[in-house]
Amino acid sequence: MKFLSVRLFILALAGVCFWALPAAAQSVQHLSTTQPGGMPGMPVMGPLKPVANGIQVLWDGPPGNYQLFQRSNSTTAPWTAVGSAKNTARTATITKLNGNAFFRVSGPTPNYAGAKICVSCHLNIYTTVAKTPHASAYSSPAFRALGGQTKAACLPCHTLGYGLPTGFVNATATPSLSGVQCENCHGPAANHAATEDDPTVFPRIEIAATVCGGCHTASHTTYPTAPTFEEWNSSEHASVTPGALQAMASGANLSNCGVCHSGSVRLALINGQNPATTLAGDYAVPITCVVCHDPHQTTANPVQLRNPMASTSNFHLTSATSSGIASGAKINLCAQCHNDRGAAWADTASAPHHSVQYNFLLGAVGELPGGSATFNPGSHAGLPSSAKFSISGTFYLTNQCVSCHMPAEAAPASSHSHTFATGNAVCANCHDGSVAQAFLTPYLSNKVSLVIFSLNRWAATKAPASLRTNGVVAWEYTTPGGLTWQTNASGFVTSWAQKDSVNFTGPNATGQSLLKTNYPNILRARFNLYLFLNDGSFGVHNPTFALGLLNSAENWIAQELNK
Repeated sequence: MKFLSVRLFILALAGVCFWALPAAAQSVQHLSTTQPGGMPGMPVMGPLKPVANGIQVLWDGPPGNYQLFQRSNSTTAPWTAVGSAKNTARTATITKLNGNAFFRVSGPTPNYAGAKICVSCHLNIYTTVAKTPHASAYSSPAFRALGGQTKAACLPCHTLGYGLPTGFVNATATPSLSGVQCENCHGPAANHAATEDDPTVFPRIEIAATVCGGCHTASHTTYPTAPTFEEWNSSEHASVTPGALQAMASGANLSNCGVCHSGSVRLALINGQNPATTLAGDYAVPITCVVCHDPHQTTANPVQLRNPMASTSNFHLTSATSSGIASGAKINLCAQCHNDRGAAWADTASAPHHSVQYNFLLGAVGELPGGSATFNPGSHAGLPSSAKFSISGTFYLTNQCVSCHMPAEAAPASSHSHTFATGNAVCANCHDGSVAQAFLTPYLSNKVSLVIFSLNRWAATKAPASLRTNGVVAWEYTTPGGLTWQTNASGFVTSWAQKDSVNFTGPNATGQSLLKTNYPNILRARFNLYLFLNDGSFGVHNPTFALGLLNSAENWIAQELNK
């Protein structure tokens, strides 16, 4: 048995929880800290979490039985066992606490077998994984050229179990443990191979980004590795939207929200499972690495992406099922979630979701004078050619979202940023200055203000009296889209903003029916307005199309005002 001791100060750690997510929402323990090599082969203490009348202690390590111990802060105090000696859940709740207590846990030693022992049961997976870059992480010419095969700082991430009992020693003594293998991600599995029906030693299926973050990081090695994990951890992909999490935790809209807001739900759906019956409340998992990358496959795409980086076919995720996801198999990976979800001008309950980017990029959502938009791509939409090319001085980006949101990093040369943020430096890769954007942004902002002002003017002077009572904004959705505005003494809009909550309402179902029947132009105008705002790029994704949407909205309102 191996022991790991740590001193944990309860008060100092009382607010710690995984990924900064609400503690109550996470009922399943995930790997809470990165470890060189992936899944830890030795016990690793995790954070403390406050619970009713006590604390929850968490730890990680190989699959098997664990025993938790505690003692007071006195160096002569005895260790006291807490709970069962066959704890396989890697967590325990303590209600009888010692001030400034010490905790330690004993557990199984790592017992590595190597990937070849997995072949007898997992031949298909092994055959595929053997062709991936992970399998050649130790033998690749680039790694050898850098002298990595003899550098102790590099070996934990390029071999299996280096520095641990039964792990990699060197290429002569343990050749079968070189490269990144099954047990790097799933934990030591020799015990499972020996007793495959014993549930206490089943290898872990862990989807937390911390597994990948043990190696795809800049913090553990002197080798110039990209800070992929740190970048992801600073992005919005690393957290679950609170509103969506609350809806899932209550049992409502599990698949509808979870298909894009919960990594565990999405992966369950991808695998053809019903998340309501297979996840046991494990919804507070963000969009982790394996949601976008499939470590078990090799594809024509780089870095084992589940979907291509670009496409020009329109796509709406309207079915939150495995079949609904499968229908987008050839659609841009980002577009799998960043699409309009079938939003239409005749919708009345709420504004388009804040995910319309792909359809906006293609100019395939919204209302134009000739009817509903079908395909009006701008230069950022991409065309089937080289990564970046020019036609009459206009650049077209075939990698679409990735081109701007995941620019190449300095080192290593093949890495790309995972913050998903953009800025002037990204724009400067193609544009010679900020003149176009400096003109476009204020111009479109003024257009938005004019559309809002015109809608308010219609509501004040032309809308039926039944829609102008008790603080109702006559042109809004039943659940307002979040716009707030300020007007001057003459009633002109002087500023506007979007907020998560507003202190007014839109027309009810009866009022919305009246609008749809008698004032369809108002519905088209508000639809275009919120498409532009909820795209979030302020027109950058498709500037000409954005202007067309706002101009159309302005003209439709003018028609209603002139009646």
